[in-house]
Amino acid sequence: MKFKSQKVAYWFFASALVLLSLQIIYGFIMGFAHMGYDGWHAVTPFNTSRAVHTNLLVVWLLTGFFGATYFIIPEEADRELFSVKLAYIQLVTLMIVGVTAVVGFHFNWWEGRKILEIPRPLDFFVVANVLLFIFNIGMTVLKGKRFTTTGIVLFMGLFSAALLYLPGMIDFDNQTIDSYFRWWVVHLWVEGVWELIMGAILAYLLIKLTGVDREVIEKWLYVIVGLTFLSGILGTGHHYYYIGAPKYWLAIGGIFSAMEPLAFLAMALFGLFMYRRSERNHPNVIAMLWTIGSAVMSFVGAGFLGFAHTLPQVNLWTHGTLVTAMHGHLSFWGAYAMIVFAIMTYAMPLMTGRKLWNNRMGLYAFWLSNLGMVAMTGAFAVAGIAQVYLERRLGLDFLAVQKEIEPHFLGLILAATLFSVGITMYLINFYNFGLPKDEMVGKGDKLEAASGFSGE
Repeated sequence: MKFKSQKVAYWFFASALVLLSLQIIYGFIMGFAHMGYDGWHAVTPFNTSRAVHTNLLVVWLLTGFFGATYFIIPEEADRELFSVKLAYIQLVTLMIVGVTAVVGFHFNWWEGRKILEIPRPLDFFVVANVLLFIFNIGMTVLKGKRFTTTGIVLFMGLFSAALLYLPGMIDFDNQTIDSYFRWWVVHLWVEGVWELIMGAILAYLLIKLTGVDREVIEKWLYVIVGLTFLSGILGTGHHYYYIGAPKYWLAIGGIFSAMEPLAFLAMALFGLFMYRRSERNHPNVIAMLWTIGSAVMSFVGAGFLGFAHTLPQVNLWTHGTLVTAMHGHLSFWGAYAMIVFAIMTYAMPLMTGRKLWNNRMGLYAFWLSNLGMVAMTGAFAVAGIAQVYLERRLGLDFLAVQKEIEPHFLGLILAATLFSVGITMYLINFYNFGLPKDEMVGKGDKLEAASGFSGE
């Protein structure tokens, strides 16, 4: 930890993990409901649980991104954070908005727009919160002693995410137009500007963990940015196949969706290539596992599985089925959750001074959570393929099909349990690090050197 203000990242990381835990609980409620055990229906009906589950995903990942940025940007700009006070105000107000939204969902206070269910009054608070964050980070960058490609890409990714939230706040009477612009938020976040955030965090971690020259790594970052914009923007068209938009989106969406895996493949090759070129053995092996794992799993989940079902000829049958859940779970896990875990795992020893580099708890957390998520993806795949065949090919009634695929959700629950054990171990490991310490300012290199690492 080079600057005292980087400590603020800890509280964002801790808050993100609390929100993740709550998201997992609601995931279990939905899983049991799919099996026919919907005992919580009176308290949280399935549609409420789904809204909470998906919106918590967005909020905890954003909270993790904010924490990562508060840790990375001061070091990249080579100065203290512009205002620690503003950062804490932002965190508190973000949590208040999140809790208010979750409680509101249980009282049917929402917009009813999938993934963007948050009520309109809270939208304005979200915008104000993100503007506060952008101002704080922007001033840190502007007043910094240096400008780096990694820092600028990270800032522009977050700035673009804030900008692209605005189309989701426009009211439309026409359902097709409303859905058209809704995907400007959803798709252009997860398959556009969030990839820039992931790429920047990945670059930062590889610089720190591998010792490969910054110039080499940041050249790869330019490639990732180019591929993301080339494929991600027009790839939005694969959401327009069946909402009443013009048919030319079938061609545009199909072609550019097929190109989208290239950005994630570039990230996977980027991570593996830099790891093989590593000139030093960093003591934080677990952080390296999360970093390389994120690059590889994002290609499998977001790239390969996304390609597998977004082509028009396939999506004709898989659209709106559990095949989408298959792709969604592994892609969000690999591309975004794992990179947040990676930066947390790297930052915690430097903020607290505790050398829990390669403890068993941390290693088990990595392997069990990843095995659990891969198994969950498999369960969704089997259930989704069965659903497509029975419902779309044989023409069985939707509810009849849901009854037929209930046994597959037993496998999902078992896989989710394994995943949850891994996440619980990660939470315990995070807790074991303790709180950040002021005396660790400027001692990160010495801490690593004492463990056999030569420093950057």
